[in-house]
Amino acid sequence: MSEETLSFQAEVSRLLHIVVNSLYSEKEIFLRELVSNASDACDRLRYLALTKPALTEDDPEFCIRLSADQKARTLVISDNGIGMSRDELIENLGTIARSGTQAFVDQLSGDSSKDVALIGQFGVGFYSAFIVADRVEVTSRKAGENQAWRWTSDGSGEFSIAEAERDSRGTSVTVHLKKTEKEFADPERLRHIIKTYSDHIPIPILLEGEDEKLNAATALWTFPRKDISEDQYKEFYHHVGHAFDEPWMTIHARAEGKIEYTLLLYVPSVRPFDLFNPDRRHQVKLYVKRVFITDEYEGLVPPYLRFLKGVIDSEDLPLNVSRELLQTSPVITRIKSAVVRRVMTELKKKAEKQPEEYTTFWENFGAVLKEGIYEDAERREDLLKIARFRSTVSGDDLVSLDDYVGRMKEGQDAIYYISGESLEGLRRSPQLEGFIARGVEVLLLTDAVDEFWVPTVQQYSEKPFRSVTQGAADLEKLPSDDESAEEDDQPSDSQTGTLIALLKQTLGDAVKDVRTSERMTDSAVCLVADEHDLDMHLARMLKQQGQLNELAPRVLEINPKHPLIRSLAERSTQKGASDALEDTAFLLLDQARIAEGEPLPDPAEFSRRLAGVMTKCIDATNAD
Repeated sequence: MSEETLSFQAEVSRLLHIVVNSLYSEKEIFLRELVSNASDACDRLRYLALTKPALTEDDPEFCIRLSADQKARTLVISDNGIGMSRDELIENLGTIARSGTQAFVDQLSGDSSKDVALIGQFGVGFYSAFIVADRVEVTSRKAGENQAWRWTSDGSGEFSIAEAERDSRGTSVTVHLKKTEKEFADPERLRHIIKTYSDHIPIPILLEGEDEKLNAATALWTFPRKDISEDQYKEFYHHVGHAFDEPWMTIHARAEGKIEYTLLLYVPSVRPFDLFNPDRRHQVKLYVKRVFITDEYEGLVPPYLRFLKGVIDSEDLPLNVSRELLQTSPVITRIKSAVVRRVMTELKKKAEKQPEEYTTFWENFGAVLKEGIYEDAERREDLLKIARFRSTVSGDDLVSLDDYVGRMKEGQDAIYYISGESLEGLRRSPQLEGFIARGVEVLLLTDAVDEFWVPTVQQYSEKPFRSVTQGAADLEKLPSDDESAEEDDQPSDSQTGTLIALLKQTLGDAVKDVRTSERMTDSAVCLVADEHDLDMHLARMLKQQGQLNELAPRVLEINPKHPLIRSLAERSTQKGASDALEDTAFLLLDQARIAEGEPLPDPAEFSRRLAGVMTKCIDATNAD
């Protein structure tokens, strides 16, 4: 087959540009990335050879070789791992065949400091070679196949693919260095880089021509914690997670007894761009006796810990463990339970001893952990203990449920919350006014999962959760911090009753009911859900997702102390009030809808009514 020239996927072209510009200050990490890829290729073949030993019979010892030529300005990174076919070269190096691609590209800002972490998350470290190269060649022969293929590109938007010759399986990446980057063909420079970034890789890295092993080539997680430096932990995180950020937390532990295993797990400091993508998987690799088995087994850690990266190494599973055996293995079940317990313990320590650092973690991963409150009944109490929230009294700080319960008002018998799409919107909600006036704290919930775990849990510390936008407010029994509102500030009961009857008659089926409420202090009206209906935010969310055809009519609550409601109540007892207040009734309803951030059912009619009311006001003013 003759050489074929193909274009990079648009996202790859953009990535190449950003990678070269974002990572230039740390350009030596291109070697770390290429060596990590080579190590992964060897790991995958070692596992495959457990059931297909013929694949490695001719070359059973895995290694990575570096070959440098200063005169020719080339550096070759070669492995005897699994190799790639023609189609795999195109897919892995020319396209991003991965879910969430668009979300990833949308988050790229062009700001080097922000984009570098995203680039690492997406696993495109190979492209970092173009930081130092004006051309890159990849020659690969897949294990078990005879034909090799060569992929070539200068990173300018196209690549070529052609048949090639290679004596054995594996992949060789030839980096043709720019004139300004000759240092990366210097053996002494290569020694330093490998020692700094790749010493922990458990596969020998050899420098050809020097007959020298450059790394310790021992699995880092097998060493005692006291013998591992922070820098070594950090570099292993970069390797195992293909990450560019710093680890927020490192958990290294060994279990001995009936079941023996070692875990080295990391919590990232940067939230993965695809954290909420349905196809998102954890990045925890399962090893058995230091042999890589899989990084695709979802039963290893629960979905609500899918942000974890690292290694779990079991001594009690057979090397040729199958996916079917993994699914039914009591060893895996016990390891998973122990991992969750250990992570919960470490997070609880952080939350209690370093609350500021924990705030950073919670902002990144709190919404995912709350999925566990809904899904994992066994760990629900542990998760509720480490859950944190914003509230009407916490400002920019986070509050725990224990904090909330500890400062509940005398006479308060429920944990109040309000849910919505943004903190700013919730803080402006008219439903909160009466609670704030009485000094009653309300949790502000803005994650979609909040609508599911709260009804599941129902209560905490024997205090029920209660939405402030659902059912009647029961604030009368709570003392008010605002004594400025006098009883005679509101219309008589008969006037209020007449206004309510008029509003019910005028609005008809557009509302479920009209009633007065202590819920508001500054606003005239608000909407709430009937206690037997779905919470309003949940209903809106389900409708947006097509899981609900229509929203149930809401209850319109009026504030009898508001000047507008007082005036309307007085006007409602006068002759002709029903016709005169018809437009006003619908404007009140639309005003409540706008406060909720809901679209108006008939914007044109709203504009007509508003213009009419304004005209009457102006005419009345002119007449005076």
